[in-house]
Amino acid sequence: MGKKKILIADDEANIRMLFGKELEDEGFEVYTAASGEEAVEMFGRIRPDLVTLDIKMPGMGGIAALGAIREKDPTVPVIMLTAYSEFKKDFDVWAADAYIRKSGDVEELMAKVRFLLAS
Repeated sequence: MGKKKILIADDEANIRMLFGKELEDEGFEVYTAASGEEAVEMFGRIRPDLVTLDIKMPGMGGIAALGAIREKDPTVPVIMLTAYSEFKKDFDVWAADAYIRKSGDVEELMAKVRFLLAS
């Protein structure tokens, strides 16, 4: 069936590289976007199996990108990532399948990805 495709959207290049490398090491096909607009455009082209979205990005942020992605395909799992815990109170974030606080430790992200793609 081929590798599962994951789209990582984050305005921080080091996060895209860190998460991308870990996911590639797990055998996933990884695509990266530096903005919400780029993520939505790429989503339409590559039809990933899972998306990670940084909440705070310049231009279109992760919450707006989540809405646009859900309009295209409401079934694709989306993990919201942020360095800011206050977004947990934002109702729009609840439309995501998971919510993870960004850190250098990628274990929580990897566990969520495995869980969401297994179900």
